[in-house]
Amino acid sequence: MKKFSMILAASIAALSLAACSSGNPLNSPSPAPASSSSAVPTAVVVGSANFPENELLAQIYAQALAAKGVQVSTKLNIGSRETYLPALKDGEINLLPEYTGALAKYLDPNADTSTTDAAVAALKSSLPDTLTVLDPAAAQDNDSITVTKATADSFGLKTIEDLVPHAAQMVLGGPPEWKTRSYGVPGLQKTYGLQFKSFKALDTAGPLTVQALKNGQVQAANLFTTDPAITSNGFVALEDTKHFFGSQNVIPVITKSLATPEVSAALNAVSAKLDTATLAGLVAKVVTDKQDADKVAGEWLTSVGLA
Repeated sequence: MKKFSMILAASIAALSLAACSSGNPLNSPSPAPASSSSAVPTAVVVGSANFPENELLAQIYAQALAAKGVQVSTKLNIGSRETYLPALKDGEINLLPEYTGALAKYLDPNADTSTTDAAVAALKSSLPDTLTVLDPAAAQDNDSITVTKATADSFGLKTIEDLVPHAAQMVLGGPPEWKTRSYGVPGLQKTYGLQFKSFKALDTAGPLTVQALKNGQVQAANLFTTDPAITSNGFVALEDTKHFFGSQNVIPVITKSLATPEVSAALNAVSAKLDTATLAGLVAKVVTDKQDADKVAGEWLTSVGLA
């Protein structure tokens, strides 16, 4: 009987220990940095903004980490920076693909984003202490002010500056947050002196924006330079002669305590392989060819030896 009691007590203790070590990683404290090269964090929650390219990049990050034995989950299509940055700061998500200049300007409207190095430096100085960035990719996806070819030909538009005498006749389209962001409507007014007739809130450089530009609801629109819709529709992305949008290199933003050597190496390896042409090609597979982002991500990682 005594032997049976001892076995029962040991079993209860083992079950209690297992219960203490389990739980939802979203509600658990972030693990401390690894103390040896063999340790990996118990979980990384990868988030994304609400447009196809960012969701694709999040899938690439998540699958690259999973290939190295890191436990990952995803929370995709969260929304704009106004929504996902608080979640990143609070630890609801731990990793997100960002863009150097855009995030630096969001955190500090006066940030110098004229070059990749300047944008990264500005970003590092403005991030909350709990977050950090890893290596930027060569790949850039810049914001643009884009018009139809007919509009460009009619007004002789090649640069954003060329819009100045004509903007009062035009409706500008873009994501809702562009109305107040420093690198949206207010910034265009400050930097280029642009006074548009009005601003129409659409989606984040997505199908609503493309359609509105095509059918004339707006005469100028914010699209991303890697968007295949620019080429397929013969749109003209106006040259940003004053470097208003700055450098926009893809960069991983991550909870600092989870940036272990293994995690950092896996994500930096992605950045080392990703250039603008490659990114544009992958986005076209998702947007134009309607392929699943997770499939496109996996195939690319395999092709470059990262999965």
